[in-house]
Formats: sequence, C-alpha cells, structure tokens
Amino acid sequence: MRLTQGCFSFLPDLTDAQIEKQISYCISKGWAMNVEWTDDPHPRNSYWELWGLPLFDIKDAGSVMFELKEARKACAPGYIRLNAFNASYGTESCAMSFIVNRPSNEPGFYLDRTDGAGRFITYSIKSYSVQRNAEGGRY
Repeated sequence: MRLTQGCFSFLPDLTDAQIEKQISYCISKGWAMNVEWTDDPHPRNSYWELWGLPLFDIKDAGSVMFELKEARKACAPGYIRLNAFNASYGTESCAMSFIVNRPSNEPGFYLDRTDGAGRFITYSIKSYSVQRNAEGGRY
C-alpha cells in the first residue's frame, strides 16, 4: 500500500534534486517552509510532529534541505513531509504540502467494525502502525 496524501503523492518518490527545485519555487513565492514527521499517517491525522522550528524568511533551499536531511536521520522509519505557508493575505495558509520520506514498508490501515444496538454498525479506519505500538511507546 502506498500512502497518497498531499501534492505529488501519485507520482514516484521525488529525488533530492526535485525536492530542492520545489523548495526553490516555494521560496521564490515568499512562502515559509517547515518539516513535519509522523509514524501515524492516518488521513484524519493532520497534526504531524514539527521538526525544529518553522523556516521563515529563508533565502536558499539549502537550509530547508539541511533540516530535511537531519529529520531523515532521526525519523527514518516514519513519514516526513514539507509544508509551504503563504502569509500574503495576513493569515497563514498551507499552499503546498508533500511527502518527502516514507518507510520502506508502509504499514497501511485496516477497517474496524463495531456492532451497536439493533442493526447499527459503524466502521472506522485504523492504522497498523498505531496498533503495533502501545500508547506512549511511539515517540
């Protein structure tokens, strides 16, 4: 299973040179960048862990690439994504987000069925990565 979230998710993984070009594009637009990571890429998990501080007023892609490489060293078995924020209208809004690192074996999701009163059935999507790691043991 391949996780498809954000820009470029249906394409093959971007190379570092391609990632750097996307970062340069974002910087040319004046967007702030940040690096985030998680081991639970559930579609409703929009709060990934922030790697370091947001990178405001960056003038070269090398600074973002350095942070990305450091995050890859520390968070290799997880997912890492880059976000670009456009503050030109006075509020921070995400203009671009794409995954730049993923585990070699993506754990995937399963459908959990819960039977309620009568014939009421609910389904929820759960992550295998969370199931394998007890609460508090993932970080």
